[in-house]
Amino acid sequence: MLRAPSKFVRSWLAAAVVGSVLVGCGPSAEESATGKARSAAKTEVTVEPIKAATELTDVNGVRISLKKQPERIVCLFALCDDILTELGIVPTATNSQLLAHRAFLGEDRAKKVDVIPGGFIAPEVEAILSHKPDLVIGLGDTHGKLAPALKGAAAFWAMQPETWQDSVGYLRDAAALTGRTAEGEKAERAFRTKLAQAEKAPSDKTALIIYGSDENFGVATPEADVTASLFPKISKYPWKSRGVEGAYSLEEILAQGVDVLFVETMSFGAADGKLSEKLAKNPLWSKIPAVRNGDVHEVNSEVWAKGRGTRSLGIVLDEATAALR
Repeated sequence: MLRAPSKFVRSWLAAAVVGSVLVGCGPSAEESATGKARSAAKTEVTVEPIKAATELTDVNGVRISLKKQPERIVCLFALCDDILTELGIVPTATNSQLLAHRAFLGEDRAKKVDVIPGGFIAPEVEAILSHKPDLVIGLGDTHGKLAPALKGAAAFWAMQPETWQDSVGYLRDAAALTGRTAEGEKAERAFRTKLAQAEKAPSDKTALIIYGSDENFGVATPEADVTASLFPKISKYPWKSRGVEGAYSLEEILAQGVDVLFVETMSFGAADGKLSEKLAKNPLWSKIPAVRNGDVHEVNSEVWAKGRGTRSLGIVLDEATAALR
């Protein structure tokens, strides 16, 4: 029996913000018999205004205080890059590959952004400080230990998202601190509109997101995975977190009759093949309905697993809803 690991290196990011969804009806009385004149109901979403600030208590209750709006921001993980892109800001330096995606800066522009050496787990403090940042944004459980070394030189903001609502909250807080309030509201509205539209027409198919680099895969669950938190209202998604010691087996996945499978191949160093190709060596893999029917989708892990912001999640919604039809 093949089981997922009890602990797998994957972290997730943003505070719930009130947004009201108003659904208006499209024309229906005079629809053509052929259906050519049919039009879908429009979904209108309003968001709470964002007020510019140089200090605030973030979505996790942490006090962030700056002397002025930050101009030089160093990103130590991809949610930061996602948020800044939504706000029209290019980070001074980064620690992820997300910016190279065509929906962000693209490969050519991304090459102009310096990369912090040391990798995701241990970015070099000296390199960070060499960019003279006003603000450094990192993942709390991974980069929180850097805060003492940055004290007095740059403000450090530790984010720790678990759901899409968290990510929206961090977007709003970043918009307030940078003074990009209109951009923040626009990005939030666009994402919430896309999500509301997807939730209006949920799929009856059973979906699953798995991730990993080899046969020891992980299952993304809504309670601890930002991307997976989108899925319960747009599809059947019967996967619950089992904590750090929990895991799902291929036998359990087979028993659930997964119709659509999304696979995030995580590379740690040189790429050595797709996760789906490695799992194909197990005889149980071919029996999963999604595999039998050719509905296995290898997705971009930079966006699906690491992005976690409203731009990345918008891409996820586009790709997921297309596959779930």
